Amino acid sequence: MKVLVFPAVLSAIVLVAAYIWGGLSALLLVALLAILETTLSFDNAVVNAKVLARMDAIWQKRFLVWGIPVAVFGTRFVLPILIVAAAAGLSPIAVALLAFFDPVSYGEQLENAHVAIASFGSVFLLLVSLKYFFNDRKTVHWIEAIEMHMSRWGGIEAIEIAIVLVTLLICAALLPAEAATILVAGLIGAVLFIVIEGVAQSFQTETSAGAVAGGAALFVYLNVLDSAFSLDGVVGAFAITSNLPVIIAGLGIGAIFVRAFTVGLVRARTLENLPYLEHGAHYAIFGLALSMLAGIFVHVPEIITGLIGLVFIVFAYISSRRAQTNLKI
Repeated sequence: MKVLVFPAVLSAIVLVAAYIWGGLSALLLVALLAILETTLSFDNAVVNAKVLARMDAIWQKRFLVWGIPVAVFGTRFVLPILIVAAAAGLSPIAVALLAFFDPVSYGEQLENAHVAIASFGSVFLLLVSLKYFFNDRKTVHWIEAIEMHMSRWGGIEAIEIAIVLVTLLICAALLPAEAATILVAGLIGAVLFIVIEGVAQSFQTETSAGAVAGGAALFVYLNVLDSAFSLDGVVGAFAITSNLPVIIAGLGIGAIFVRAFTVGLVRARTLENLPYLEHGAHYAIFGLALSMLAGIFVHVPEIITGLIGLVFIVFAYISSRRAQTNLKI
């Protein structure tokens, strides 16, 4: 796909720069982080593609071009700094200085902020997945025994929000020492989802002003969704290396490829030809959200989180191909 040319060229430049800067070890670490970020975020690309299809060509291009600095520096550098600053009671400048000059201490602070990160990210992702399944207008079902019932329950107003809030309260009750952090971070994730989703839907009109505002709202929504997907990965990256430039370079390459895949899926109309791929992606999101919630209480290896998403995507792809073959027959 032509859309992958720019990410490939940029990745080659970054990898060469990593080798010149830190030798073979830096090159290998950047490549490892890039591969992990790309392969474990394919479900993100599928879900993003569905949203991106609602945007016009101009906003799709802006998502790919403008979204790169947001994804690389905003999600994977600035946002974690702000979360660590809020959780540790430090100024963002002090945390930024730690990130640059004492990455080991910064990694420890980032790990200490894991409860807030997991609460925010899991609530946002739970709402994304549950809103998809609790939809009484949804007629295509992959795992019918589950999805048909959830689709019927979608007639209950805001049922997904009620379920997520109850889940948040249970988590807070099980870990009273972190209850305030869990509730505050989770509520911020819920409110952010409700506001962005509401704004995006309200501007789905035929007027040019509505199209611009709707495109902007969806652009913000996609970047927040990317943040929710990637925050746990940023924490996990420090388990591989504490070298911040290497982490930013590796995760940045992965983020660029994920965005390129997203645009490629839209242009190739992949979701139309593979009807269950979107279902698999939302199951993967649900699994990621649950693993982030479980991570508040116990350590969940990142490989398990990644495999959950990969398994759902692979089986959804196989089911889609079988369905298409049966239709042709």
